Amino acid sequence: MRSSLISNRLLIILLAALLLPAMQAFAESRYVTKNSKAASMESCVAPTDVIRRNHMDFLQHSRDDTVRDGVRGLKYSLSECIDCHASRDAKGQGVSVTAEGEFCQACHGYVAVSPACFQCHRTTPEENGSGNSLGYRLDAHSRALDLQQPAGR
Repeated sequence: MRSSLISNRLLIILLAALLLPAMQAFAESRYVTKNSKAASMESCVAPTDVIRRNHMDFLQHSRDDTVRDGVRGLKYSLSECIDCHASRDAKGQGVSVTAEGEFCQACHGYVAVSPACFQCHRTTPEENGSGNSLGYRLDAHSRALDLQQPAGR
C-alpha cells in the first residue's frame, strides 16, 4: 500500500516536471499576441516578470507624472503599451487590446479586473497621422476638451 502511494507521487512529480515547460510556453503565447509589434521583439521595457507584477504601478505613476506635471514620453506609457502589444488583423488594422483573446483582455479577464484606463484611452495602436498621440479615444478626448472650455464658447 505504502509503495503504491510513493510510486503514484513520483509519477505525478515526473509528469509535472515534463509538462511544466509546455505549460509555460502556452502561457507565454497568451500574453504576446501574434501580429503585434511586441511579437517580433526580444524583450519589453523591463523584464517580463517585473512588468507582469508591476505594470499597474508603473502606469499609475506615469499617469500621475503626466497629469500633474505635464511630463510626456515616459518609459511606461499606456499609449506605447497599446502601440506595441495590440495585434493587427488581416487588413493591417489595429485590433483592440480589450477584444476577446487579445493582450490586455487575456490577463484582466483571467483575474476579473476591469481597468478604468480604456474609458478614456484608446485600445488600438495609433494609426500614422491620426493626430492622437496622447492615446485618448477621440470621443473621450473631445468630451474632456468640452469640459475644459469656459461657458459661452
